[in-house]
Amino acid sequence: MKLESLLKVLLLIIITITSANAMKQDEIKDVMTKKIDDVLTILEQKNLTTSNKGDQIIKIIDEVFDYELMARVALGKETWDTLTEQKQKEFTKIFETKLKNSYIEKLKFYNDQKVKIVGLNPYKNTRLQLETELLGKEGIYKINYNFYNKSKDNEQWLIYDVDLVGVSIIQTYRQQFAGLLKEKTFDEMLVLLEKPNTK
Repeated sequence: MKLESLLKVLLLIIITITSANAMKQDEIKDVMTKKIDDVLTILEQKNLTTSNKGDQIIKIIDEVFDYELMARVALGKETWDTLTEQKQKEFTKIFETKLKNSYIEKLKFYNDQKVKIVGLNPYKNTRLQLETELLGKEGIYKINYNFYNKSKDNEQWLIYDVDLVGVSIIQTYRQQFAGLLKEKTFDEMLVLLEKPNTK
């Protein structure tokens, strides 16, 4: 399997939209196992259209990602802090929609791969990483979900990034946005990102 196709398969399994429902640390492994299994079950259903699969999967997974934080990190602190609250919300919404559209487009790359939960481990001092493996005919590929605790007073663990075979989704987008902002204004970049064919 070519790397580009592999990344598309990994993305379709984990990319989702928008609200957040935090978990306690001891819930992460069981909750994520159930959600991943449910996603794969939907992907295996031949009678559903791509759009129907996308809608159902988004409902399953959208609670565990903090897309506001992901958007902020992907854009970069220096740029984010210069924006009004309205512009920050606008960018976050466009970022989420962009990921959702990209996800739905790539459902066709699923080909009966399975996912194995390896374990939940400490990551970067105060964070956690859920290690998983994508099992397919072409080999085994690592997908790691990175969690942070949203609340200092209580356990509220949410995903803020995903590493696909060692590549951070958020860092990849950050490089893309930084490159665009060297040539365009922020508003010009927003218009570009809203176009369906923009990667």
